[in-house]
Amino acid sequence: MQKDFPFLSQAHARCPQSLLDHARRLPVPRVALVNAGGAEPLQGLREAAGLGLAVPVLIGDHPRIAATAEAIGWDITDLSVIHAPGPAAAQKAAEMARKGQVDAIMKGQLHTSVFLKALLPFSAGLRDKDSLCGHLFHLTMPGADRPLLLTDAAVNVAPDIATRQACLSHAVRLAQRLGIACPRVGLLAPTEDVVPAIPSTGEAAIIAAWAKTALPDAIVEGPMALDLIFSRAAAVAKGFASDVSGRPDIMLVPDISAGNALAKLMSLGMGCCAAGIVLGAKVPIMLTSRSQTAQDRIASAALGVIAAGMRA
Repeated sequence: MQKDFPFLSQAHARCPQSLLDHARRLPVPRVALVNAGGAEPLQGLREAAGLGLAVPVLIGDHPRIAATAEAIGWDITDLSVIHAPGPAAAQKAAEMARKGQVDAIMKGQLHTSVFLKALLPFSAGLRDKDSLCGHLFHLTMPGADRPLLLTDAAVNVAPDIATRQACLSHAVRLAQRLGIACPRVGLLAPTEDVVPAIPSTGEAAIIAAWAKTALPDAIVEGPMALDLIFSRAAAVAKGFASDVSGRPDIMLVPDISAGNALAKLMSLGMGCCAAGIVLGAKVPIMLTSRSQTAQDRIASAALGVIAAGMRA
């Protein structure tokens, strides 16, 4: 049998205990699982419910949900199961969120793009016309509780400055909900110098200047190369004065390619636990991938509990 690429971590991701403990101190949200007939998402929500992280609301093809639940040994007799097969499942979840009948939405057995296209347009009623949504990963190393919040790795493909400012605002608010009173933020770019030929450097400088007034309870620096964000020693070697280097709480990336690649490298290559969530709508939207572990799914559910108290 062919082995995985040797750079991949052999460590097993674990949901950080601090995240679970924090979530368990908060009200348990009603979580709508969209297209709930798949075994992996159904089992993931079952585990989250067993840990006190969710009150399940199952939306999708009722017969398939019942059959899958029986196959995994989950008695769903007392749960809310709503028959809305196919694309209607996401539409029903949006409707229930608008009416205050659910507190969070979780992706089930459907492609992420299909899922989000049903929830994020203004017509879905989950966000105001002047609000912008962004994805955020809560990443932790094996055996460590301290997170790195990474945005945006899944929703905004080539975000403009205003979109990145919104993503950063969401991330700072969530960091503060997690107990980080003054989060430290690195704005990722290939270099710390503003280079006209590299637009992300100038844009990072604009965002950093904006944050001084817009986000006074955060320390925001950029542009910063990855080594300067992660390593204090690299900053000292390069003579780069920074309050963020070596101790970032949040990293804002310039586009989806950088964010997605970095998140997957940290997950696959470093064994990080990755909880994914979309913020900026009326309820948090939890994203999980078919390749993610059960621990990632539990962490996403815990993050959803914490974010459920945030309002767009």
